[in-house]
Amino acid sequence: MKKSTDIRTLKKLDKPTRYSIPDSIGLHLWVRPDGRKYWVYRYTYNGIRTDMSLGSFPEISLADARLTHQRHRGLLLKGVNPSDEKRLKKDRKIVEKKSIKFTKFALDYIERMSPRWSNRAHERQWGSTINSYATPVLGELSLEEITTDDILRVLSPIWTTKHETAMRLRGRLERIISAAITSGLRTNSNPAIWRGHLENLLPAIKRTKQHFEALDYKLLPAFMKQLDASDSISSLALQFTILNASRSGEVIYAKRSEIRENVWTIPAERMKARTEHQVPLGNKALALIDKAKLADPESKYLFSINGKHLSNMTMLTRVRRMQEGITVHGFRSAFRDWVSEETEHSPEVAEMALAHTISNKVEAAYRRGKLLERRRLLLLDWETYCLSSISAKLN
Repeated sequence: MKKSTDIRTLKKLDKPTRYSIPDSIGLHLWVRPDGRKYWVYRYTYNGIRTDMSLGSFPEISLADARLTHQRHRGLLLKGVNPSDEKRLKKDRKIVEKKSIKFTKFALDYIERMSPRWSNRAHERQWGSTINSYATPVLGELSLEEITTDDILRVLSPIWTTKHETAMRLRGRLERIISAAITSGLRTNSNPAIWRGHLENLLPAIKRTKQHFEALDYKLLPAFMKQLDASDSISSLALQFTILNASRSGEVIYAKRSEIRENVWTIPAERMKARTEHQVPLGNKALALIDKAKLADPESKYLFSINGKHLSNMTMLTRVRRMQEGITVHGFRSAFRDWVSEETEHSPEVAEMALAHTISNKVEAAYRRGKLLERRRLLLLDWETYCLSSISAKLN
């Protein structure tokens, strides 16, 4: 066993053996046959010699190794086995981690994951379902304590009456608990998993396809005339949404910087299909943007109030005030019906304008390169139709 305290010498050591540090009793640098180096504290407690690992070198410096050695040697001089203390400290950390309550971890998880979500409303929706349905049952339980029965107590009361909500909630619980397992906060299996688990415990519910209530496209010009009579931000945003056959979420978060040469480029992260989408804007759409800018000149958003983007409910509330029973999304259906029944524009141009997913990659590439001009003509015809009841000349 050799002695050395010179750091440069320690780095050069390559012969497999233990090198003692002379001014630190029991502290050694162990060079393994594969060349890796580890700090070791060798001590004897109750007649039993023990080698305690203090970490690898040079990741753990000589100075840090000495400090750790001094702490453990101090325990030994007090009659405490340093290895026992190390295990107890590790056990305490495990207990502390596994005592974290569900609610705290869930809210931290939502905050941590929200930057990845394309729609900012998801954070609010996650928080709402967790707080409304999961927290009353799971809130004070640690992540390790949650059982299948607990998950069933959350889901069963709403499984048949609010099935869509219950299914979304189950998926969110599964993801939260999976994150806890990955983080080492839970060792048991995930009790919120569907396949092979909850599917055997909860009744099957026939899911019906959701249809968005749409205004008959023949009534749309009169609707637009009524809508155009108001200069409120919600009216401007709703008109813009209808004229471009857009989804409300695409418009709510639209930024002025996304408009270039009368084309609105929506980034992939805000699109349902996760593909960048370009929208050629007509004269009325551009005029709506100008009006909104005058109302809130310093905002980065196309449509905003005091610099803040509109909420998801803003346009829907405006629609409901004008006519019950229809949705903002339904105007996309009205657009599609108008294209098929009143025009000679091809179905693929309409699908591209609606930013629907295209499965064939070759065809998708063709459409991206060739159909922007044809989509511009389609949306120009759609704008002309929508505004046909408005007496003022807009183009």
